[in-house]
Amino acid sequence: MEVKHWLKEREIPVDTFESAMDFSEFKLNSDGMIPAIVQDYKTGEVLMLAYMNQEAYETTVKTGRMTYYSRSRKCLWVKGETSGHFQYVKSLTLDCDNDTLLAKVRQVGPACHTGARSCFFKPLVQKEYRETNPLKVFEDVYGVILDRKANPKEAPTPTTCSTRASTRF
Repeated sequence: MEVKHWLKEREIPVDTFESAMDFSEFKLNSDGMIPAIVQDYKTGEVLMLAYMNQEAYETTVKTGRMTYYSRSRKCLWVKGETSGHFQYVKSLTLDCDNDTLLAKVRQVGPACHTGARSCFFKPLVQKEYRETNPLKVFEDVYGVILDRKANPKEAPTPTTCSTRASTRF
């Protein structure tokens, strides 16, 4: 992103992030932060929730990498800086009340510090239902197609119905 900003300053057309709203227009919590829900941009899976102050938000927009404010360490935290599990911004969207961000990202590796893909893996209450993901359905059908291509089956031999049909009348 630094190279892109350098190119843009020289009026060379490149894609960079530009916020449509100033951070001062967000409704912040009592600590001056806004929660950010983080979602995988391809699957829609919710990966984590973290908080951003103004510096974290502006750093995220400038670099294209999710940057948060660590409430426990009291400092900025670039996701992936120590683990290598970066989150690259695809989009940032503000909710209708201006008090929560939705970040769609390309997640490298697991999002959770436990090593889990998502921080949301502890079931509490669940009604019986079947989770369906269109991508999973496509992958399953594609798997069947590949299997049939690798292991073709003979077509069934056609049978004639003329004998049976003639005895009915």
